[in-house]
Amino acid sequence: MQRFECLQAIAPLIKDELFVCTAGGATAEWNAVRPSDGNIQVKTLGLCSSIGLGLAIALPKRKVFVFDGDGALWMNLGSLATIGLHQPKNLIHLCWDNHQYESSGGEPTASTAGNLDFAGVARSAGIKSSRTATTIEELKKAVSHALSDDGPHFICARIEAGRAEAPPLRYDELENKYRFIRYIEETEGISILRIAMPASYLLK
Repeated sequence: MQRFECLQAIAPLIKDELFVCTAGGATAEWNAVRPSDGNIQVKTLGLCSSIGLGLAIALPKRKVFVFDGDGALWMNLGSLATIGLHQPKNLIHLCWDNHQYESSGGEPTASTAGNLDFAGVARSAGIKSSRTATTIEELKKAVSHALSDDGPHFICARIEAGRAEAPPLRYDELENKYRFIRYIEETEGISILRIAMPASYLLK
């Protein structure tokens, strides 16, 4: 199955969940399917699972999705153990497994040989709701379950290599970060960024 058709299939299930996306085609494709300031791209491979965990702990009433890649997750496999330790009920970790580092030329990842079972590793790390999806129907069922039941959840989606022709983000990482933070502030009714008032504003 193709990642883009998977994203199109699960988009109708989504409401106001936050999305932490790994570097690569998944970010552009997801923003093409569901543009939102609630989507943030993480440029460093491997960190989106840890950032997603932090968000889930900080915002326990808000569902948080992590869109990972097999190459990125392999670079931070220990994050599964940390997620298993903290047991965030609102975290949904979805790994797009295409068996390669697609963004850097298609080099094979550790999952290419078929010996690495990400869902099995996640389950052994304490994430009881862990499954592998090989069809769109299986993926939709897994996402529906994750949205309606307490987690943490881990889903490994076995996909074909290849990117859809999706336009890139219209803004850079810095603007993406601030838009994401402001979105959380507005939708959660909280203050995260405090901007110092200029001296001229304080003068009487």
